[in-house]
Amino acid sequence: MENKRNLQLYWTRLTHEDWNIHLAATSEGICYVGSLNQPFEELTNWSAVRFKGSTLIRDDEKLQPYVTELIEYLQGSSKSFKLPFDYAGTPFQVAVWKALCSIPYGQTKSYSDIAIQIKKPAAVRAVGTAIGANPLLITIPCHRVIGKNGALTGYRGGLDMKTKLLQLERKDVYDEGGIQHGKFSH
Repeated sequence: MENKRNLQLYWTRLTHEDWNIHLAATSEGICYVGSLNQPFEELTNWSAVRFKGSTLIRDDEKLQPYVTELIEYLQGSSKSFKLPFDYAGTPFQVAVWKALCSIPYGQTKSYSDIAIQIKKPAAVRAVGTAIGANPLLITIPCHRVIGKNGALTGYRGGLDMKTKLLQLERKDVYDEGGIQHGKFSH
Protein backbone atom coordinates (compact mmCIF):
# COMPACT_ATOMS: atom_id res chain seq x y z
CA MET A 1 0.00 0.00 0.00
CA GLU A 2 1.34 3.38 -0.90
CA ASN A 3 0.96 6.42 1.30
CA LYS A 4 -0.40 9.52 -0.31
CA ARG A 5 2.18 12.30 -0.21
CA ASN A 6 2.38 16.04 -0.43
CA LEU A 7 -1.34 16.67 -0.61
CA GLN A 8 -3.24 19.44 1.03
CA LEU A 9 -5.45 17.98 3.73
CA TYR A 10 -8.33 20.16 4.82
CA TRP A 11 -9.64 19.67 8.32
CA THR A 12 -12.31 20.84 10.70
CA ARG A 13 -13.76 19.87 14.03
CA LEU A 14 -17.32 18.63 14.19
CA THR A 15 -19.02 19.72 17.40
CA HIS A 16 -22.56 18.51 18.01
CA GLU A 17 -24.04 17.94 21.47
CA ASP A 18 -21.41 15.79 23.21
CA TRP A 19 -19.71 14.80 19.94
CA ASN A 20 -16.35 16.42 19.16
CA ILE A 21 -14.58 14.79 16.22
CA HIS A 22 -11.82 15.94 13.87
CA LEU A 23 -12.45 15.41 10.15
CA ALA A 24 -10.09 15.69 7.20
CA ALA A 25 -10.61 15.64 3.45
CA THR A 26 -8.61 15.91 0.27
CA SER A 27 -9.99 17.58 -2.82
CA GLU A 28 -11.34 14.10 -3.75
CA GLY A 29 -13.37 13.39 -0.61
CA ILE A 30 -13.36 12.76 3.10
CA CYS A 31 -10.29 10.80 4.16
CA TYR A 32 -10.43 10.81 7.96
CA VAL A 33 -13.03 10.75 10.72
CA GLY A 34 -11.43 10.81 14.14
CA SER A 35 -12.30 9.38 17.52
CA LEU A 36 -14.72 10.93 19.96
CA ASN A 37 -13.31 13.82 22.02
CA GLN A 38 -9.68 13.23 21.03
CA PRO A 39 -7.12 16.02 20.65
CA PHE A 40 -5.95 17.40 17.32
CA GLU A 41 -2.78 15.30 17.71
CA GLU A 42 -4.78 12.19 16.77
CA LEU A 43 -5.28 13.71 13.31
CA THR A 44 -1.72 15.01 12.99
CA ASN A 45 -0.25 11.64 13.98
CA TRP A 46 -2.48 9.83 11.48
CA SER A 47 -1.69 12.25 8.65
CA ALA A 48 2.06 12.05 9.34
CA VAL A 49 1.91 8.31 8.59
CA ARG A 50 -0.78 8.14 5.89
CA PHE A 51 -0.12 11.45 4.08
CA LYS A 52 3.59 12.08 4.62
CA GLY A 53 4.66 15.61 3.79
CA SER A 54 1.09 16.83 3.46
CA THR A 55 -0.08 20.16 4.78
CA LEU A 56 -3.02 20.34 7.19
CA ILE A 57 -5.17 23.39 6.45
CA ARG A 58 -8.19 24.25 8.56
CA ASP A 59 -11.12 24.91 6.24
CA ASP A 60 -14.48 24.73 8.01
CA GLU A 61 -16.34 25.88 4.91
CA LYS A 62 -14.86 23.22 2.59
CA LEU A 63 -15.73 20.46 5.08
CA GLN A 64 -19.20 21.78 5.95
CA PRO A 65 -20.99 19.27 3.67
CA TYR A 66 -19.29 16.38 5.53
CA VAL A 67 -20.08 17.95 8.91
CA THR A 68 -23.72 18.33 7.84
CA GLU A 69 -23.97 14.67 6.76
CA LEU A 70 -22.42 13.45 10.00
CA ILE A 71 -24.69 15.64 12.14
CA GLU A 72 -27.73 14.36 10.22
CA TYR A 73 -26.56 10.82 11.02
CA LEU A 74 -26.00 11.68 14.71
CA GLN A 75 -29.49 13.19 14.86
CA GLY A 76 -30.99 10.05 13.33
CA SER A 77 -32.32 11.88 10.26
CA SER A 78 -29.92 10.12 7.86
CA LYS A 79 -28.81 6.51 7.82
CA SER A 80 -26.21 6.62 5.04
CA PHE A 81 -23.49 8.82 3.58
CA LYS A 82 -23.54 10.14 0.03
CA LEU A 83 -20.49 12.41 -0.19
CA PRO A 84 -17.28 10.95 -1.66
CA PHE A 85 -14.64 9.09 0.32
CA ASP A 86 -10.92 9.27 -0.42
CA TYR A 87 -9.13 6.41 1.26
CA ALA A 88 -6.30 4.10 0.32
CA GLY A 89 -5.49 0.69 1.67
CA THR A 90 -4.27 -2.72 0.64
CA PRO A 91 -6.65 -4.71 -1.56
CA PHE A 92 -7.54 -6.77 1.54
CA GLN A 93 -8.29 -3.66 3.63
CA VAL A 94 -10.42 -2.16 0.86
CA ALA A 95 -12.37 -5.43 0.55
CA VAL A 96 -13.04 -5.39 4.30
CA TRP A 97 -14.05 -1.72 4.27
CA LYS A 98 -16.45 -2.32 1.38
CA ALA A 99 -17.95 -5.25 3.29
CA LEU A 100 -18.46 -2.96 6.30
CA CYS A 101 -20.40 -0.54 4.10
CA SER A 102 -22.81 -3.36 3.21
CA ILE A 103 -23.89 -3.88 6.84
CA PRO A 104 -27.35 -2.33 7.07
CA TYR A 105 -28.00 0.49 9.51
CA GLY A 106 -29.04 -0.85 12.89
CA GLN A 107 -27.60 -4.31 12.27
CA THR A 108 -24.36 -5.96 13.29
CA LYS A 109 -22.07 -8.66 11.95
CA SER A 110 -19.22 -10.57 13.50
CA TYR A 111 -15.60 -10.52 12.37
CA SER A 112 -16.06 -14.06 11.04
CA ASP A 113 -19.15 -12.93 9.07
CA ILE A 114 -16.98 -10.32 7.35
CA ALA A 115 -14.20 -12.86 6.70
CA ILE A 116 -16.73 -15.20 5.07
CA GLN A 117 -18.28 -12.34 3.07
CA ILE A 118 -14.91 -11.43 1.52
CA LYS A 119 -14.23 -15.14 0.85
CA LYS A 120 -11.36 -15.37 3.34
CA PRO A 121 -12.98 -17.40 6.13
CA ALA A 122 -9.68 -18.16 7.87
CA ALA A 123 -8.65 -14.50 7.99
CA VAL A 124 -10.71 -13.41 11.01
CA ARG A 125 -7.74 -11.78 12.80
CA ALA A 126 -6.63 -10.04 9.61
CA VAL A 127 -10.18 -8.73 9.23
CA GLY A 128 -9.90 -7.28 12.74
CA THR A 129 -6.60 -5.61 11.84
CA ALA A 130 -8.10 -4.14 8.64
CA ILE A 131 -11.08 -2.85 10.59
CA GLY A 132 -8.70 -1.23 13.09
CA ALA A 133 -7.02 0.59 10.19
CA ASN A 134 -10.31 2.08 8.95
CA PRO A 135 -9.64 5.83 8.61
CA LEU A 136 -13.31 6.77 8.33
CA LEU A 137 -15.06 6.04 11.60
CA ILE A 138 -18.86 6.23 11.45
CA THR A 139 -18.94 6.67 7.65
CA ILE A 140 -17.39 3.23 7.05
CA PRO A 141 -19.40 1.59 9.83
CA CYS A 142 -16.85 -0.57 11.63
CA HIS A 143 -18.83 0.07 14.82
CA ARG A 144 -21.33 -2.47 13.48
CA VAL A 145 -18.83 -5.32 13.88
CA ILE A 146 -19.05 -7.22 17.15
CA GLY A 147 -17.65 -10.42 18.58
CA LYS A 148 -19.14 -13.72 17.48
CA ASN A 149 -20.71 -14.09 20.94
CA GLY A 150 -22.38 -10.66 20.59
CA ALA A 151 -19.89 -8.87 22.83
CA LEU A 152 -18.60 -5.42 22.02
CA THR A 153 -14.97 -5.63 21.00
CA GLY A 154 -12.18 -3.17 20.28
CA TYR A 155 -12.81 -0.03 18.29
CA ARG A 156 -10.33 2.64 17.18
CA GLY A 157 -12.66 5.31 18.52
CA GLY A 158 -12.98 3.57 21.90
CA LEU A 159 -15.77 1.41 23.27
CA ASP A 160 -17.65 4.46 24.57
CA MET A 161 -17.95 5.83 21.01
CA LYS A 162 -18.89 2.38 19.64
CA THR A 163 -21.57 1.99 22.30
CA LYS A 164 -23.03 5.44 21.54
CA LEU A 165 -23.18 4.69 17.81
CA LEU A 166 -24.82 1.30 18.32
CA GLN A 167 -27.34 2.79 20.78
CA LEU A 168 -28.15 5.56 18.29
CA GLU A 169 -28.82 3.03 15.56
CA ARG A 170 -30.74 0.69 17.86
CA LYS A 171 -33.03 3.54 18.92
CA ASP A 172 -33.74 4.30 15.27
CA VAL A 173 -34.58 0.72 14.24
CA TYR A 174 -37.67 0.71 16.45
CA ASP A 175 -40.82 2.05 14.85
CA GLU A 176 -43.66 3.80 16.67
CA GLY A 177 -45.24 0.46 17.59
CA GLY A 178 -42.07 -0.69 19.34
CA ILE A 179 -41.22 -3.27 16.69
CA GLN A 180 -37.54 -3.83 16.18
CA HIS A 181 -36.27 -4.09 12.62
CA GLY A 182 -33.03 -5.90 11.95
CA LYS A 183 -30.89 -7.59 14.54
CA PHE A 184 -28.87 -6.02 17.25
CA SER A 185 -27.02 -7.48 20.18
CA HIS A 186 -24.23 -6.56 22.51
